[in-house]
Amino acid sequence: MTAHDAVLPVPVLIIEDDHVIQTRLKLILTQLGYHPDTLVFASHVFEAKQILAQQQFSLALIDLGLPDGSGISIIEHIREQDHPTLILVISAWSTQDSLFTAIKAGATGYVLKERDDTEVTLAIRSILRGGAPIDPFIAQAILKQIAQDPEQVDVKAEKINPDQEVLTAREKEILTLVSQGLSNREIADQLFLSRYTVESHIKHLYRKLAVSKRTKAVSTARSLGIL
Repeated sequence: MTAHDAVLPVPVLIIEDDHVIQTRLKLILTQLGYHPDTLVFASHVFEAKQILAQQQFSLALIDLGLPDGSGISIIEHIREQDHPTLILVISAWSTQDSLFTAIKAGATGYVLKERDDTEVTLAIRSILRGGAPIDPFIAQAILKQIAQDPEQVDVKAEKINPDQEVLTAREKEILTLVSQGLSNREIADQLFLSRYTVESHIKHLYRKLAVSKRTKAVSTARSLGIL
């Protein structure tokens, strides 16, 4: 989908505090046909709500882990405005609880940050065409759980609290490598991820562990029995 074969919904609100990922999303959107002037960026919940008080958006790309709160509150705020905004969550959080929370709040789709540009582009294309893209990794986990215990999924969906999420499997994997003394670049090479994806995961696990240093993250994780 480009500007030549469809009228792209504008304006677009991108809520993401990582400048590297902001740049990445800007590039993806411009390649889809969006003009930079139609893209509005926010790095915090407070900033996003100030922007939303001034105008409405046709498309919003929202991260869940923001410096001053959860992107869930922004999704709820948009839905309270009763405007048909398409909302795609682009997050490092890969748990089904995060997905359920976002969908219940009003998100249209959910994709992980660790996906490459092609996969993120496909998710955006899908949502623009009326789809509801769900990241395959999370969808597969949900399908497995449904097959094992159909009732358990609904129960967990009622107990969601994104501020109390445990570390995801990917975050534990990265934290283990951090504890071994590997740099972000070395971790990225070993896991076949981009460096900004690794940095994003580390940023989120810092928040979950309430730490600001690698050594503190490792010691805290060990004291909690995570490592």
